Amino acid sequence: MPDRLATYFNVHLVSDSTGETLAGVMRATCAQFDNIIPIEHSYFLVRSARQLERVIREIEAAPGVVMFTLSNLEHRGMLEQRCKELDMPSVAVLDPVLDVASRYLGQELNHRVGASRRLNAEYFKRIDALDFAMYHDDGQQAVELSDADVILVGVSRTSKTPTSVYLAHRGVKAANVPLVPGVPLPPELFAQERPLVVGLLISADRLIHIRRNRLMAMKETRAGDYTDEDAVRREVMDAHKLFEREGWPTIDVSRRSIEETAASVLNLLAEHRAQ
Repeated sequence: MPDRLATYFNVHLVSDSTGETLAGVMRATCAQFDNIIPIEHSYFLVRSARQLERVIREIEAAPGVVMFTLSNLEHRGMLEQRCKELDMPSVAVLDPVLDVASRYLGQELNHRVGASRRLNAEYFKRIDALDFAMYHDDGQQAVELSDADVILVGVSRTSKTPTSVYLAHRGVKAANVPLVPGVPLPPELFAQERPLVVGLLISADRLIHIRRNRLMAMKETRAGDYTDEDAVRREVMDAHKLFEREGWPTIDVSRRSIEETAASVLNLLAEHRAQ
């Protein structure tokens, strides 16, 4: 049976903030349908009637689905009324959640524009953690490893960097140190007073597959020990022995997503802090 042709459609994302929530909801929605390709029209930081009027003109020129998060009730009314006149579907994506929360808490909404983006202490904590992750990526600045909340250790291609960045978005200062054959590890990893150290494990077969794909993507023909089966198996075995000898908790990332690995790290960090 021949593949069904893709269906394209316009989707307009209108927000008085950065639009991250809208984009996430829209993509998650489209992922539930086969052969559906949205043509995104994004209008973010829409906070005046004049801006909204310009948005409405663009929506009229490219009919489709309108998704919005607007806190200003007058602006919401303008957009919803015009969509109704154009017989165009529109949805306030946060309304069902906000309605449930409002009824449960017994409070009215404050309708504050961009309320979710307040520059509070938690925001600056995440920015600080992200700077830390970038500054301490791949074994850099080892002298400051003691300032980390967690240090990820593993052979090359065990997702150390993306996991560190993901953790930073949760406000966790994560450094990562690679295990490179013949290269000594920083002494800070073995200090008596040190942050939580987590070893990232991976199966040799999976690691060989990942490394070979990486070399293909880079159009690199000189592989050497990087993808040699015996060399890779020694790397993996040496990592196992190190983690076991030091008593570091481990996570097998062979078939885990970045989000799943980060969640496991957060659980280990919570246990570490409790102790």
